[in-house]
Amino acid sequence: MMRILFCFLFAVSARAAEISVDAASGRKPISPFIYGRNNSLSDNPGDPVSKAEWQMYRDAGIRLFRENGGNNSTKYNWRLKLTSHPNWYNNVYKHDWDFTVASLGQNMPGAAGMWAFQLIGKAAKTSQYNFNDWGYNQSQWWEGVHNNWSGEGNPDLYLMDWPADSTTGILGHWISELGVPAVSMRYWNMDNEPEIWNGTHDDVMPDLIPAEEFMQRYFEVAKKARAAFPEIRLAGPVPADEWQWFNWDDEKIQSGSKSYTWLEYFIKRIGEEQQASGMRLLDVLDVHFYPDETKASDIVQLHRVWFDRTYNYPGANGVMRAGTGAWDNRITKEYLFSRCGEWLDKYLGADHGVTFGVSEMDILNSDPNVTAVWYASTLGVFADEGVELFTPWTWKTGMWEVLHLFTRHFKPVRVASVSDPAETVSAYSSINTAGDSLTVILINRSTGAAQDVRVTLSNFQADDGPHETGMLSGLPSSETFKSRTDNALQSGTAVVDSGSFTLNLPPLSITAVLLSGAANQTSIASPDIFPNPAFRTARIGFETDGKSGVNLDIVDVRGRLVRRLASGRYEANRQQVEWDGLDERGRQVPSGIYICRIATGNKLRTQKLMWLR
Repeated sequence: MMRILFCFLFAVSARAAEISVDAASGRKPISPFIYGRNNSLSDNPGDPVSKAEWQMYRDAGIRLFRENGGNNSTKYNWRLKLTSHPNWYNNVYKHDWDFTVASLGQNMPGAAGMWAFQLIGKAAKTSQYNFNDWGYNQSQWWEGVHNNWSGEGNPDLYLMDWPADSTTGILGHWISELGVPAVSMRYWNMDNEPEIWNGTHDDVMPDLIPAEEFMQRYFEVAKKARAAFPEIRLAGPVPADEWQWFNWDDEKIQSGSKSYTWLEYFIKRIGEEQQASGMRLLDVLDVHFYPDETKASDIVQLHRVWFDRTYNYPGANGVMRAGTGAWDNRITKEYLFSRCGEWLDKYLGADHGVTFGVSEMDILNSDPNVTAVWYASTLGVFADEGVELFTPWTWKTGMWEVLHLFTRHFKPVRVASVSDPAETVSAYSSINTAGDSLTVILINRSTGAAQDVRVTLSNFQADDGPHETGMLSGLPSSETFKSRTDNALQSGTAVVDSGSFTLNLPPLSITAVLLSGAANQTSIASPDIFPNPAFRTARIGFETDGKSGVNLDIVDVRGRLVRRLASGRYEANRQQVEWDGLDERGRQVPSGIYICRIATGNKLRTQKLMWLR
């Protein structure tokens, strides 16, 4: 009996993972801003980023630079170019965001920048009262660096009042005086980790304000920012960690007769204020995450925290407190963004257009291979689920290599992949706009075992024979990424035979399979729209079979024609058109929900579009 059981277990463990990729299913544009990084640039004109560093950023493919400095952004004074450092005695130091945003636009004009507004109500005014940390201990770190010793504990000496007009005034300064391009100032955090201000900024807020008072500050700044820069992408509420996703000042929030978690309350109040004001007040629901896991087997599963409703997360904590505030150890499934998606639908409506972002995250592991697998898995899930931005806080060895692999080989449109068993091996797939190049990224999360995989392709005619692969495996402890041509990406091949191929994946590895061929045009896909919601311009992609004529229309919710964007016969590949918000008579349409409708032959597909005027 024992021998039979042993053979059965061996057979199960040796079974190849089965992966199916459907090039006609689940198509959606992948946000380029998931390829982001924190604190990469200089805000000191005397010490600029070198030419070699800029070239490395280009080679690696960074698309989003979050340069607000996290906690150091809360008291930033853009007029004086000063901020107070809460994690260093509250001392005040020079920081020149004008220089940073100008250098970003000059050196990487296609990349986006991410900054922060100040909602705490105070900003730095002078470094005259800094604590002499050099004289104290030669500026060495110790546990007392968080002490409020600047100004001998009197914040009025080094801070000044900073109302909403002051914090949003930077927009006019950058637009009118500096001529900053829109993409360089696209994203703005609504301050930083406000639910722990009584810890990080206790010099001015020893007792945390009520959640509703924070919301009023948020609304005032958001309205002024939207009026000054309609294209802005407001990202909030930027909670500090998993506990703060659900708790404000360590408690649930009572409103009327009900109790709410912090993020549900935030979303609820956004919906109510948007309805009352007629203004859009949130574009990206943005959070921070600092998990405590140290085991490699747990870290490589962290990508499941965001959307996976089946995953029992070992670090679940705040979610265990139910809406009434009671503790319930049975609640261990986080699926944070899925939860937030439900709340957004409930309080803002199904066409809310709010996306998700993670502007800070770190893991407690220094193994480059574990880091690489975690980072690649997170990028893959975020591409699959339409997450808009991702900027890890700490950059570890292995991450440059993964970023380069994705930005060099992943395509702009996601297609569906299904893996079995998904916990160990996953596939993330994407296709180019022409429909003749498909990339499948395969990740083996096993920390000690290689894994055979069989990949079957649907609705993509891959050429029989060898196709190029690029693999990251066995990364050393020292950094290997130097440039596009000097890195650790290992070349190989996958041999396609009648629409499928097999590979052996080493443990803790990431493999990109680069397939050439043609996507089947057996059916018409819904048009994809980016950005959505759109302002000024919406880019609309669609596909044709090359045989039938195509009509691509914008219609209103009653089905009445607003504008015909394309008509006629096109080659059998992917096309893209733009809509500028004008109707057939050249008049600007009002803000609202419209339908993008594509018709060819007897087939019809639609996609909703939110237009912001």
